[in-house]
Amino acid sequence: MTKQQIPSLQGSTVQQHDAQQSENSSSKKTSPQFPTEPFSPKDYAKPFCNFMTGNPTAFHAVDHFSKQLERHGYKRLSERCVWTSNLERGGKYYCTRNGSSLIAFSIGSDYESGNGIGIIAGHIDALTLKLKPVSKLPAKAGFLQLAVAPYAGALNKTWWDRDLSIGGRVLLRDPETGIAISKLVKLDWPIAKIPTLAPHFGAASQGPFNKETQMVPIVAIHDSGVLQYPALSNDDVEENVNIEPNAFVATQPAKLVKVIARELGISDLNSILNWELELFDSQPAQFCGLEKEFISAGRIDDKLCCFAAIEALLASPDDASSGIVKMVGMFDDEEIGSLLRQGARSNYMSSVIERIVEALASSFGPNVLSQTVANSFLVSSDVVHAVNPNFLNVYLANHSPRLNVGVAVSADSNGHMTTDSVSTALLQRIADRCGSTLQIFQIRNDSRSGGTIGPMTSAQIGLRAIDAGIPQLSMHSIRATTGSLDPGLGVKLFKGFFDYFEEVDKEFANF
Repeated sequence: MTKQQIPSLQGSTVQQHDAQQSENSSSKKTSPQFPTEPFSPKDYAKPFCNFMTGNPTAFHAVDHFSKQLERHGYKRLSERCVWTSNLERGGKYYCTRNGSSLIAFSIGSDYESGNGIGIIAGHIDALTLKLKPVSKLPAKAGFLQLAVAPYAGALNKTWWDRDLSIGGRVLLRDPETGIAISKLVKLDWPIAKIPTLAPHFGAASQGPFNKETQMVPIVAIHDSGVLQYPALSNDDVEENVNIEPNAFVATQPAKLVKVIARELGISDLNSILNWELELFDSQPAQFCGLEKEFISAGRIDDKLCCFAAIEALLASPDDASSGIVKMVGMFDDEEIGSLLRQGARSNYMSSVIERIVEALASSFGPNVLSQTVANSFLVSSDVVHAVNPNFLNVYLANHSPRLNVGVAVSADSNGHMTTDSVSTALLQRIADRCGSTLQIFQIRNDSRSGGTIGPMTSAQIGLRAIDAGIPQLSMHSIRATTGSLDPGLGVKLFKGFFDYFEEVDKEFANF
């Protein structure tokens, strides 16, 4: 297995998002190396925790994976450019869309026109709180608060009393060129909290609660004096920060603007054109359990499977399945329906596949493109519900995945998952070849099934596919749990898929 490095994750992180700045990543510190052969799943536990702590937003995660891919010889491609003359057999490439979705692929040295593509894909977004376009609120009872909106199912009861930090993407006007650029920012301390009402207040503390008026984060003390009514606006009490009235930053809390600007080294606050910032649980990912057999972290769904997929792609030898294209996709917006241009319902993956086929085919057209799709296979990898011992009654006895055992195939008779008998048999053969254990999950008839990017991607492109993901507890909680072996077990199976798909697929040539 190839030795790999991960960046240092200590302190505030300010990362340049644009491609032209990626060369600066070499100046970052690196932490201990990833595992080498023989394969040991436990060796991926600490790197996974470091990754989760250091990359809380989709923008940070995609930036992290981009730098990691470049260190392993992957070349960045721009969707704005023609790829035909850039792609070649034996080449390794990646591209991003919106800075929040990524597709990486390695073209086998023996690839021939019409051969298949082995794909592992998941989603990189997670439940979070996003700042509203105008996030400044009037001071209330001596507190400054922040206007936020829940992304997907966030702002649920698990968000009360958590230490929340802030991070995301900031758009700036370059003072020298006037061109808009993007930088990433992540504060290394919590700035916000949504306080609960003590039970002493009776019925008012029991809910239900209004998410617009009763779950508003506090971010600072308002310096307007004790019991001074009516409360003054933010601008009445905050020092002059030289913000132009029509500037974007005039719609944001001045104190927050100053903190973000300081982290990014910005002197002209009016050069901030806009931003996409979000609140997230600031507690680091960490081991827990008597023997440290668990990993507790925020945003496990679905950065866990994306982490394992990238590690598997990098670990798969070039001479394994050298007649196919190996591909990893990670998409934004899955938690809200995948409908935007960076989501799985978009043309992102299909356009990348078409470009690969066009560049390497002697004669490009619908025939060779359809042949390529027919020979391809998708592992739709999203986290799966692990069995909870306190609620055994809601699980099926033979469909209850456990932690630290292996990836679970997710099935659904109503098409919420793309698993079928053929895809299950194929993945089982791959699991047998690489020594992995496959589990299986299906929801009870009296429960509600979730969904993945599998059915939409399979239907849109025409890929054979299966839903198979890594188990976790407390899905959609601000803090979830997986097994300390599970990131590595995911890498093991996914690497096996890349290593053996070309060979195993010959056994399923009739489907």
